[in-house]
Amino acid sequence: MLLFNPRDLSRYYPDERSAEIMRLTVDWFENKGKTKLLKDDFDRIWYQDFLDFLAENHIFADLLTPTPYGDGSTRWDTWRNCEFNEILAFYGLHFWYTWQVSILGLGPIFLSENEEVKKDTARYLHEGGIFAFGLSEQEHGADIYSTSMKLSKHGDNNYTAKGSKYYIGNGNQAALVSIFGKLDPPFDPEDKKYGAYTFFVTKTDHEKYECVQNLVAVSSYVAEYKLHDYPITDREILAKGRKAWDMALNTVNIGKFNLGFASIGIATHALYEAMNHASHRILYGGPVTNFPHIKSFFVEAYARLSAMKLFALRAADYFRVATPEDRRYLLYNPMVKMWVTLQGEEVIDLLWEVIAAKGFEKNTYFALATRDIRALPKLEGTVHVNMALVLKFMQNYFFKHGEFSVVPQVSEAKDDEFLFNQPPAKNLRGIRFHDYRKVYAKFNLPNVNRFKRKIKWLKLLLMVARPSKSQSKDFDFLLNLGKLFTLVIYGQLILENVPHYKISDDLLEEIFDFLIRDFAKYALTLQAKPQTTMLQSWCLMRMLGKPKPNAARFKRVWEGEVFTLKDMYEMNP
Repeated sequence: MLLFNPRDLSRYYPDERSAEIMRLTVDWFENKGKTKLLKDDFDRIWYQDFLDFLAENHIFADLLTPTPYGDGSTRWDTWRNCEFNEILAFYGLHFWYTWQVSILGLGPIFLSENEEVKKDTARYLHEGGIFAFGLSEQEHGADIYSTSMKLSKHGDNNYTAKGSKYYIGNGNQAALVSIFGKLDPPFDPEDKKYGAYTFFVTKTDHEKYECVQNLVAVSSYVAEYKLHDYPITDREILAKGRKAWDMALNTVNIGKFNLGFASIGIATHALYEAMNHASHRILYGGPVTNFPHIKSFFVEAYARLSAMKLFALRAADYFRVATPEDRRYLLYNPMVKMWVTLQGEEVIDLLWEVIAAKGFEKNTYFALATRDIRALPKLEGTVHVNMALVLKFMQNYFFKHGEFSVVPQVSEAKDDEFLFNQPPAKNLRGIRFHDYRKVYAKFNLPNVNRFKRKIKWLKLLLMVARPSKSQSKDFDFLLNLGKLFTLVIYGQLILENVPHYKISDDLLEEIFDFLIRDFAKYALTLQAKPQTTMLQSWCLMRMLGKPKPNAARFKRVWEGEVFTLKDMYEMNP
């Protein structure tokens, strides 16, 4: 089964310890029970019991310690980390959040050449420590050009750090906080662009570290903190200059990937709960699930959720095989962060149409899901920032293909060393991609074929009616063009992953049913814009059109795949 089910932990794991971690985690949540989980959330209780469980079982240590710094049994393995992401969010976003921001905090440390701090970090992980990533500021957000955190030098090997950071998860009790700032005067006065940047670490229990407040009204701690002339030596400095700059971007590459799997976890739990409610609720003499529109909502939600997971898992394969010569992950990663999380909102909205007012009740997981699913597209940079990144690859994706070996499913137990050896984040327009047409050509199904024709019209638009200089400066225009491009990539990686999972042709056709409808929606939006030219409009109008209906196919998916979720899972009370 593609979707996670706590009652059937049958996903492939290459070793027993990985399977044990997932079982232990699921058992902890199920033993805690839904009543206590929801009460703690509504009372905004800090999840120390969860952190104690993680420490006792050395879970963060095993999952987040790269092999060279562990005891021989640890590794940073994206395959199993994806599953752990999903499990934590399945039970509550705040549990996932402490994991996510720990990954961000660990990024600069393991990307650095500071061996002493790495060894300290491994020890803190073994002791159950959590970590924080000090990048965002109240005035500048995540604009790293404008950071106001200052490091001042006082003789050789002595500095003081002064400034504040904002929106810093785990900032209340992180073992170490990785902080981005600038040295005044710069380390390298000749390098006007990067010479002042630095990353360094601090401790939250130091007298010069002030945790000012929790900025959010949930169980998570999202801190504002201040450093009051915090003493720093070279021992605490992780990087200087361009290396520090690249460290910030590459850490986000590592961490942003997790957000898509959090959306998948939330949406999966909500799907089970919605199905259980609707199938047992009797209206007008029969269950709610007898209504045709309810079946339609469920089938589309299931198709969208299945597509989310197929895409995200396939993107993980490219992350695990990446090299300095193959950086295709830089296109797929922001899509996991951006598009998969947006799709999560779509799934919740469809399910909310099913359960209606029930979704507000305080004894439902759904009440958490409706709140938390909105957060994910807005974390680690907005959708717009990630779309701007995706658009950089459009020309090469369509017109300048490279030759690559077929990437297999990468599920083996291995330390993903490349994550912490990424090259500088530059020359993005030099990255090549394999020919997407070869992937689509392997499938001869009605809706897939209709989608292929839409892609041809998009490519023709880019050839004969590409955006003008003024249109290229209009991000609202580019945003909608980017959505069309995004759907092409989304469909491609979904198709690539079909052979690795038992995905029926019927379900695949339902997935391309909504992809065709989405494509037409964005094409019509772009066509209606006043700055769209007549030639562009002519191309866009040919991207409209509906999917091929098939009532028998829909019935098979509903009866054989979606309605079978009834009573499959309900959390222990």
